[in-house]
Amino acid sequence: MANVVVVGSQWGDEGKGKIVDWLSVRADVVVRFQGGHNAGHTLVIDGVTYKLSMLPSGIVRKGKLSMIGNGVVIDPWALMAEIDKIRELGVEVGPENLKIAENAVLILPLHQNLDMAREKAAGKGKIGTTGRGIGPAYEDKTARRAIRVGDLADLDVLSDKIDTLLFHHNALLRGLGMPEVDSNELQDKLSEMAPKLLPYMATVWQELDNMRRKGQRILFEGAQGTMLDIDHGTYPFVTSSNTVAGQAAIGSGQGPGAIDYVLGITKAYTTRVGSGPFPTELEDEVGQQLGERGREFGTVTGRARRCGWFDAVLVRQAVKVNGITGIALTKLDVLDGQPELNVCVGYEIDGEKYDHLPASTVRQGRVTPIYETMEGWSESTQGARSWADLPATAIKYIRRIEELIEAPVAMLSTSPERDDTILVHDPFED
Repeated sequence: MANVVVVGSQWGDEGKGKIVDWLSVRADVVVRFQGGHNAGHTLVIDGVTYKLSMLPSGIVRKGKLSMIGNGVVIDPWALMAEIDKIRELGVEVGPENLKIAENAVLILPLHQNLDMAREKAAGKGKIGTTGRGIGPAYEDKTARRAIRVGDLADLDVLSDKIDTLLFHHNALLRGLGMPEVDSNELQDKLSEMAPKLLPYMATVWQELDNMRRKGQRILFEGAQGTMLDIDHGTYPFVTSSNTVAGQAAIGSGQGPGAIDYVLGITKAYTTRVGSGPFPTELEDEVGQQLGERGREFGTVTGRARRCGWFDAVLVRQAVKVNGITGIALTKLDVLDGQPELNVCVGYEIDGEKYDHLPASTVRQGRVTPIYETMEGWSESTQGARSWADLPATAIKYIRRIEELIEAPVAMLSTSPERDDTILVHDPFED
């Protein structure tokens, strides 16, 4: 009875939401372990589209427990709005099926304002954040001045914590020429939020440990992708948290022994949102076709995603730093009708060949991809639910990807619909 970690192996937007939803029927609990509401997971179930940002994807599964771990930064106002919205679609959400770690950090309005001010001031050098305050909240966490979920249970000492926080932030706001934050106003907002958020508060690490000891299955859900990891991604064009599989243990309060299987969600081509290097990016008609057919627009921001060919070098690197056991290959159907497909099998930088993406920002910007061209297929793979439904050339493409990334395909997704999935190996039965 394995516990499974789901991570993105590219720059996010690989289709994690659908895969987590599909796997959650086999799990007892689904846990988000990092990021915030900058993540966007879209689920399509029986023709109904659910767009989630902070809630674990398992929330739409009746009878399943969802948890938000200590590694997540939480905007309580955005969370409550998301809960209300998902309830309107008929999903039941309450303290009985959603628990939030008492030691998770809160995103406050001042974080969002600071995030947007910095991006505006950066001009062409902007990172391309979602402007939702994720980075500033993680900064406060690291600097040991953050307000956490459990602090709302002690309103009598909350004012002291707010003063400590604002000692830093108001000095920063003055430097940026922005209005300072009024401590009483922030205290009032948090006091008003406390009775709404506190019913969901729990000792998540302890509850997960108890479940694990009873042999119950845990599904750890990551957000963003490996190449947005603060340490292992295309720094500085990254998110503010660790997005790799190792964070699943840290961000939920479990030891590394709690992880049995790492499933890397991998798109059959490559996309990224925001600024930063992208070796296989296509700024031509093919790239536009991939974006249109794949409906490549951010769930959270609505921004168009940059599109390019499959980068086996990048994914192989993700396989190594995550310890990926197998991958779930998604959006294969978007490649239907392409006469030829290019796969990046190596990099060249200033005449020197590389088998990985170097950490140097300068060298990343000078990467030239080395391509291997493969035959495409004209038949439709959309909705395929068995290998027999796939064209031979599509299977050849999949097998070549397995060789290049040095990891097997465990699952294959052929549409956003929950059941349009080919299971090769059940991660929970590892």
